[in-house]
Amino acid sequence: MSHLIRRFVFVASLCVCWSVANVRAADKPVADTTPPSQAIIDLGIEPVPIITKPDDRYTAVKLDYAMVIGMDRTPKGRLWAAWVAGGDSEKGFFCAATSDDDGKTWSEPRLVIDPVDAPDGLARRALVGNFWTDPTGRLWLFYDQSLGYFDGRAGVWAISCDNPDAAEPVWSAPRRLANGATLNKPIVLKDGTWLLPVSLWTRRRIGPAPLRELFPELDDERMAHVYESTDQGATWTRRGGVLFPQSQFDEHMFVELKDGRLWMLARTDFGIAESYSSDAGRTWSEPQPSTIAHVCSRFHLRRLASGRLLLVKHGKIEERTPKRSHLSAYVSDDEGKTWRGGLMLDERSGVSYPDGFQHPDGTYYIVYDHNRGSDREILLARFTEDDILAGQFASPRSAAQVMVHKALHGLKTSK
Repeated sequence: MSHLIRRFVFVASLCVCWSVANVRAADKPVADTTPPSQAIIDLGIEPVPIITKPDDRYTAVKLDYAMVIGMDRTPKGRLWAAWVAGGDSEKGFFCAATSDDDGKTWSEPRLVIDPVDAPDGLARRALVGNFWTDPTGRLWLFYDQSLGYFDGRAGVWAISCDNPDAAEPVWSAPRRLANGATLNKPIVLKDGTWLLPVSLWTRRRIGPAPLRELFPELDDERMAHVYESTDQGATWTRRGGVLFPQSQFDEHMFVELKDGRLWMLARTDFGIAESYSSDAGRTWSEPQPSTIAHVCSRFHLRRLASGRLLLVKHGKIEERTPKRSHLSAYVSDDEGKTWRGGLMLDERSGVSYPDGFQHPDGTYYIVYDHNRGSDREILLARFTEDDILAGQFASPRSAAQVMVHKALHGLKTSK
């Protein structure tokens, strides 16, 4: 009898536990995975207004996040810098400011791209892109936009400006160039062709939940692409691409080597991977790990006017730093086989995402961010090739940690 009583109590306890568990489960909110309507999905490829006269919602005292995008210089000397406010998330939006005194002081945002959320509440955002001054002197702003953090398609958009030094610059209407996103500047080949790096991210980046099953037809295109323009940006078409293993947004850059090949470097889970093309980017070698060790983060690679290559990365050439720290600049005289110098731009933790350009006098400018969510700083470093080789800021115009922007909302400031 006692055996039957114990069995009854055991079964009853199971029922009670099952009931409690189901009540608790019912109390928890269940994520809605219902895909949005086609009308909402189509908002992902609708242009959003470009705000050329931002109100005080976009001033430093109202912003609480700062992730660097990029920077370039106009032919008359104005600097344009862009960063993401709102967050590295579905809340992200673009801000851009200018400097007319070589970066010493900066305006409040003069241009903002802040997509309005969908009517059903699904977020729309603008997250990555870059400024680029083309060989004709026209200033471009490339940016991506998407539903949610990433809807599986996103899209590279561009606006351009023929008078970027004017008191009131006039920007073209937005044009959608491709699926995906671009973070780094185009390059110009010796034959005059413009090549733009475009990445269509992997499915693991898609979110929130209602978007996760969208666009399976694009899965074969999820790689680091090369887009070409042979008509000074009037049209852009895909030329080729590389599927990098363990991709982390790709964030790829390429340079044209002196032997005519293209050398592509990309961000992966294991650091930097590389691939080569002998036909101007149409086909590429099997990607391999680069000999340049690196933490999983953006880097900067560019051809200098002297013919050298410039590389900005974290730590020493052979070092994979534990964190995004010790942002340093190097030059190569042998097409990237070896690297010289090692100018420490910023040794602190939380410095990342370098981008830049070369001034006509040879000085190089790098913009980067510092602790996006806490210090919220966009900073500028200015240096020469001699500085890199000497390992110190020694040239008259060189400078380190120049403030471009600091988001101040909610921060305690000293009186």
